[in-house]
Amino acid sequence: MKTTAQFKTKFGTPTETGKGYLVIIDLPYPMRIAWDVETSVKKMSCHKDIAKPLKAVFNELLKVYGYSKIRELGIDLFGGCFNYRQMRGGSSYSVHAWGLAIDLDPARNQLKETARTARFARSEYKAMIDIFYKHGFVSLGREKNYDWMHFQWNEF
Repeated sequence: MKTTAQFKTKFGTPTETGKGYLVIIDLPYPMRIAWDVETSVKKMSCHKDIAKPLKAVFNELLKVYGYSKIRELGIDLFGGCFNYRQMRGGSSYSVHAWGLAIDLDPARNQLKETARTARFARSEYKAMIDIFYKHGFVSLGREKNYDWMHFQWNEF
């Protein structure tokens, strides 16, 4: 798994606006805003380098699960991608500051949750996590056993 220093070396210092590296992608299904589930989005901002693989993730999730199951499992609960900030409790940039990570269903996969309680640690989500890995992302939950909501780019 890549370190923040490796992200900074590869992608430079992130900026508040993401100007020059953020793009908007169309989503193959609507995603509900995790903190306002009555609101959904059909587009999202991410780093230009992950636009194609992230779209491939969402397309494959739709093919494997179908929209009804995606919604039932909360895979459509969007917790954010680009967020110019430091890591929680740290002084290094979050991978979100580059738009190179995405959080899904944050309420049921909280930062300090382990496989014992995190929703994404359950067997019905194995295919989802495998799809992220197939397209160049890693799961902090699978790698570190915390922050199960978080999937970040790892292919550079």
